[in-house]
Amino acid sequence: MLTVLVYATVQKVLFDKSAGKRPKAMGVMFKDENGNQHQAFLTNNRRSEVILSCGAIGTPQLLMLSGIGPKAELQRLNISMVLHNEFVGKGMADNPMNSVFVPMTRSVEQSLIQTVGITKMGVYIEASSGFGQSQDSIHCHHGLLSAEIGQLSTVPPKQRTRQAIEEFIKRKRDLPREAFKGGFILEKIAMPLSTGHLNLINTNIDNNPSVTFNYFGHPRDLRRCVNGIRMAAKVIQSDRFTNFTKCDKPTVERLLNMSVKANINLIPKHTNDTKSLEQFCKDTVITIWHYHGGCHVGKVVDPNHKVLGTRRLRIVDGSTFSESPGTNPQGTVLMMGRYMGVKILRRRLGKAAGV
Repeated sequence: MLTVLVYATVQKVLFDKSAGKRPKAMGVMFKDENGNQHQAFLTNNRRSEVILSCGAIGTPQLLMLSGIGPKAELQRLNISMVLHNEFVGKGMADNPMNSVFVPMTRSVEQSLIQTVGITKMGVYIEASSGFGQSQDSIHCHHGLLSAEIGQLSTVPPKQRTRQAIEEFIKRKRDLPREAFKGGFILEKIAMPLSTGHLNLINTNIDNNPSVTFNYFGHPRDLRRCVNGIRMAAKVIQSDRFTNFTKCDKPTVERLLNMSVKANINLIPKHTNDTKSLEQFCKDTVITIWHYHGGCHVGKVVDPNHKVLGTRRLRIVDGSTFSESPGTNPQGTVLMMGRYMGVKILRRRLGKAAGV
């Protein structure tokens, strides 16, 4: 029988730290919907194990709160160290995305990403349109571009202030309706070379950790973004596109100017955003939630996704990825879970049969 607790939040993994042995996962401490603390323990079956699937942000956070991570990070918050591993929370990455506004003389129906084009440099070109469905929704619902659902991650941690959020809200209200009459050509970078890190803010699992993805920290990522923006502008300036939009052929500078005004991330804009494609990329970057890394294979987990230096603890999620697909990563994570489940089951059946 399987019991699923849908409103339970795991606080930490519990370990047996008997002298002379590798730390062994015993179970977890969790909180129910009423805030009451509980403990759940593994059975005595040696094949029983704890599997973490909290994602690229949640899993490194939970590992550190459980005592596995960089020694200095654990000591800073007085977390009892179970195992020192300097790589937990390192190599955090996200596929950066930028957009170029497509002017239209008429409203278009809402359409999310349906087709994908890939350039020779590995830049993914996509399209999205129709964010302003009504006069009421135009200033609150911006689909992929809504800062409330992730765009705060594009701003360095020290700039994620209450003042920045309030300025963002004001800027949203002042957006011209024309900015949502058309759509956007999106370009995003798959397999970015830029990486960052994750640090704990405190020991409360309910509080998000501080994450820096270091967008465009590697010059190749920036070059690929510039390549994607140029490709998007070229498409919008084409005769076929202007015949469809019924707009005059816009200059690249005008396109970038409209795109900066329509961009609603929290990053302060610069006066040369429409002159320098490099600066445009840095200032208008948004996330499309392809977070990965923080518990890489070979550094935090072994090829079978068991946490190095421990027993009965495994990680099966995007935190183990060194790269994330250019399109939706959900399918990859789903197949990963299914593959690991089948692999574990076959190994156990084989051992039970003496194979």
